[in-house]
Amino acid sequence: MPLLASALLFDLDGVLADSTRSVTRAWTAWARRVGVDPEALLPQVHGRRAIETIRAARPDLDAQAELAMLVADEATDNDDTEEIPGAGRLVRALPADAWAIVTSGLRQVATARLVAAGIPIPRVMITAESIERGKPDPDCYLKGAQALGVAPADCIVVEDAPIGAAAARGAGMRLIALTTTHRADQLEPADLVVPDLTHLAVRFVERSNGASGSSAGIEIDILG
Repeated sequence: MPLLASALLFDLDGVLADSTRSVTRAWTAWARRVGVDPEALLPQVHGRRAIETIRAARPDLDAQAELAMLVADEATDNDDTEEIPGAGRLVRALPADAWAIVTSGLRQVATARLVAAGIPIPRVMITAESIERGKPDPDCYLKGAQALGVAPADCIVVEDAPIGAAAARGAGMRLIALTTTHRADQLEPADLVVPDLTHLAVRFVERSNGASGSSAGIEIDILG
């Protein structure tokens, strides 16, 4: 039986775009420059706002200045950023007012990665500049739903990181988890777990509400 929703909210890195190599290079270079162990730092990066990672790792530094240098690196180093399998096909099947990107990254970096991966830039994109508290706080996903004019309970989030999955659940939304960067058991509880977006198909359909008429919505089917 398909999942039904009014809108889909996608994380970016690991969900729509594979930017792992770019992220690893940028953060490894930063860690070495400021005297932090890269191997200890990298597991903390995924799904988290960069400025929070900087402040946690080196609270003595000017976080905004460090962020500016890091963003410059990440926004210009995307030659090997690729589409997560099935991502472009899936979002192109959705109306512009039925999907959004909700990412912990800054808009400049997010836009560069979308362009590099060949993913359409959505009408609604919630980025680090849009929020005061990053994931796992649910604020980012609630803002995404609000921007689309959809109730949280009518949204489905697509995530790959435990910190993002926690944000989705905290927002009262359903969750489709991708195992592109983490194991399935690290993402539970989820309504659905799939390896990547090639395992999903979406249709925008009219649904009957009985005496109250009809409404449009998304049907999500599992392939394979």
